[in-house]
Amino acid sequence: MPALTADRVEDASLVVSELVTNATRHGRGECRLRLRAGGRRVTVEVHDDSPHWPRVRPIAELAENGRGLAMVRLLARRLSVPGDVGGGKTVRAVLATACR
Repeated sequence: MPALTADRVEDASLVVSELVTNATRHGRGECRLRLRAGGRRVTVEVHDDSPHWPRVRPIAELAENGRGLAMVRLLARRLSVPGDVGGGKTVRAVLATACR
């Protein structure tokens, strides 16, 4: 696996922070974090039990909140929200570990 650069570690840390914050703020209590690194990517998954899907809002220059998921979308190669059989959903962001 290519070595993670400091910039990529910072990107992954920001994605984890944003997704966990959203899950704890908008979810129903607990959330679960799963990180996987392999090949040329890092996958961040955050599960919560809320039935409400997250929305990516346009970034407003003067807004004090509501930018997190838009930032995640910019940093991630892929962003998806699969539903879970038992209810809730998992927000999954896949980041590249190296530039191509």
